[in-house]
Amino acid sequence: MTEMKPIHIIGGGMAGSEAAWQAANMGVPVIIHEMRGPHTTEAHQTDQLAELVCSNSFRSDDHTMNAVGVLHEEMRKANGIIIPTADKHQVPAGSALAVDREGFAEAVTAKLEAHPLITIVREQITDLPPEDWDSVIIATGPLTAIPLAEAIRKHTGEDDLAFFDAIAPIVYLDSIDMDKAWRQSRYDKPGPHGETNAYINCAMDEAQYNAFLDALIEGEKTEFKDWEKDTPYFEACLPIEVMAERGRETLRFGPMKPVGLTNPHNPDVKAHAIVQLRQDNALGTLWNMVGFQTKLKYGAQTDIFRMIPGLENAQFARLGGIHRNTFINSPKLLDNRLRLKSLPRIRFAGQITGVEGYVESAAMGLLAGRFAAAERLGCDIPVPPESTALGALIKHITGGHLEGKATFQPMNVNFGLFPPPNPDEVAKTDPETGKRLRGKDKGRAKKRAQAARALRDVDAWLKTQETVPA
Repeated sequence: MTEMKPIHIIGGGMAGSEAAWQAANMGVPVIIHEMRGPHTTEAHQTDQLAELVCSNSFRSDDHTMNAVGVLHEEMRKANGIIIPTADKHQVPAGSALAVDREGFAEAVTAKLEAHPLITIVREQITDLPPEDWDSVIIATGPLTAIPLAEAIRKHTGEDDLAFFDAIAPIVYLDSIDMDKAWRQSRYDKPGPHGETNAYINCAMDEAQYNAFLDALIEGEKTEFKDWEKDTPYFEACLPIEVMAERGRETLRFGPMKPVGLTNPHNPDVKAHAIVQLRQDNALGTLWNMVGFQTKLKYGAQTDIFRMIPGLENAQFARLGGIHRNTFINSPKLLDNRLRLKSLPRIRFAGQITGVEGYVESAAMGLLAGRFAAAERLGCDIPVPPESTALGALIKHITGGHLEGKATFQPMNVNFGLFPPPNPDEVAKTDPETGKRLRGKDKGRAKKRAQAARALRDVDAWLKTQETVPA
């Protein structure tokens, strides 16, 4: 019997790791080519696969009414590696799924290294893969090395589409003044283990907020290279000081909103703004400043962030930073199996396709791995229906964008990408009171219907693959 040729996966981040896991579990050998080890990037700090370089949160885990939570559940149903491993390395974060970043990456790496059909090669791929690699998944992510990015650009004839992404600082717990800060989740919303104190909160009065805002706007920023200056930011991950420049109330309606929290040190006074920190590791010694991604220079960061009440003596395990993210024009370049139309032996997966976020990146890896493995096995699997989170994402990046839109921008999963639910499946009255649902309650009922339909439909999609030979 002829030995099966491997699928080559370039990049061992979220997408590459998930793609390798899916393909290998379908019985197809995989080689992961990961450059970290001999090389590094602007944002990574280790050579572990699936390293988290920004937040440690996979966002909401609510699969009944949140599109991200639905995507989590779909990936669990598909026997993924990323979300189930995150479940085992979870740290308190209210209703969000956040992880101990080191434990998570170490566990993913160990699982992939132990799989008998997965080989990991530490090398940098600097050009389009050779022709004898007849099945390739490029999952190099937003930090694709310049030589490979240039080779892709040269082949496709497309100009780079890129944006800047920023990293939030991480603070040591023992340097936070808990005589000023306090533990509480917004609206005391319980997390998966019932905890209602998953966040550390730092309150500001109006004078403190205005002084902080002025310092943010005036602080010394990272200077961009000439070729970077026209690169747009991704709107869902704006640097804190860029948000501040958009209006003096912007932060109070964004990461510093003061609602749903009560300062036990001063319960009778309503805070003007509140900074939240989220646990970043299992030991609970490191805390991430939520929404505080920044392009401020290091010296300015320490001075300005120590203006926050409770952080006057903050010690930083990591300061914020900024790096350039690259993605391709997927609607023009890829088919609905994530293959490059001009060179079908090559697939793309992860953030380089124009999805945004850890979960979405891994989801595209899940699909690319399954599509490539099925093709290697001489069969086909259908694209997931767009009523599912997986299907909604792949529909968006391969043709669901607005016709005639001048630019294609990264997108997080959201119910706006899903088709509307069947009206008959949307609750019209409150089951307890019998009263007709209106306003926000009506919108929540619609989301519940979309979420329930997605999970039913993903079960049906996965069932179509039960006969795929392995």
